[in-house]
Order: sequence, then structure tokens, then C-alpha cells
Amino acid sequence: MRKRILALAAALALAAPAAFAWTEPPRGSALRADLMDAARPLAERVLGAPIEFVVHDLRVEGDVAFAALVAQRPGGAPIDMLATPGYRRGEIDPQFMDGSTLQVLYRRSGRQWVAVEHAIGATDAWYADPVFCPIWAPVLPGDFCPGSPPMK
Repeated sequence: MRKRILALAAALALAAPAAFAWTEPPRGSALRADLMDAARPLAERVLGAPIEFVVHDLRVEGDVAFAALVAQRPGGAPIDMLATPGYRRGEIDPQFMDGSTLQVLYRRSGRQWVAVEHAIGATDAWYADPVFCPIWAPVLPGDFCPGSPPMK
């Protein structure tokens, strides 16, 4: 009986969807630093430097990754959105955005991570567009794509 239960458990584990295979790189890891470094220039262009990130969600599976971040000044100071380069250039309007939030879709190119798509201050889940499913479904939160892992 015990062998049968163990065999069933092993079969169920093998049948589990691969969508749950993503991992979150631990703090201090080179992978996590590489992902943050790929997003930093995008945030600094709009929000100004220096930037550090609070990570809300970070998912990596193979050569793709997803990040949901909040940009802040070093030490945790909030960003004054009205004093940012993006605001001065007319690229952002703090009244119509979700602060300094940032979502990023990455792909690995050789040994380097590239932020392929991103949004700062998005008020919707732009990454829910089915166009992103063929590549990023394994790391997208929610049930936007068949086989996507659930949100935390």
C-alpha cells in the first residue's frame, strides 16, 4: 500500500504543470543584481538617479523573467514625482499613474539580461496582453495565459 501511495505521489509530481517552475533569485545573488541593473537605467531616465528598488515580485524561469518593483531613493526616501526628469519632459503625469511602480519583462541575451518591455506607474496589468504569453507565460503572475502561475 505504501509503495502504491509513493508511486501515485511521484506520478502526480511529474504531472504538475511546468508553469510553477519559476524561482525568485535570493537577495544578494548575482542573478537578482543583474535583473535590477537591467531595469535601473529605464527607471533613472524617467525618475532620475540614484534609484534603488523594493522588490514585490521577481520571477525567473529559464531565459525569461518578470519583475514588479517600486523605485525609491537610496535609504528608502520616496521619489518626488514632480521633480523627476520624466515630469519635466512631459512624459509622465503623477495624477494619472501609480507612483514609482515598475513592471519589467526580461529576456536573457547570452550572459546578459535585457529589459524588453517595461512600464513605470502603470495603473493596469499591461503585461496581461496575450501577445506576451508565448514568451513570458511561465513567469507572468495571474491567470492571463493558459498555464500561468498564480499570483502570490
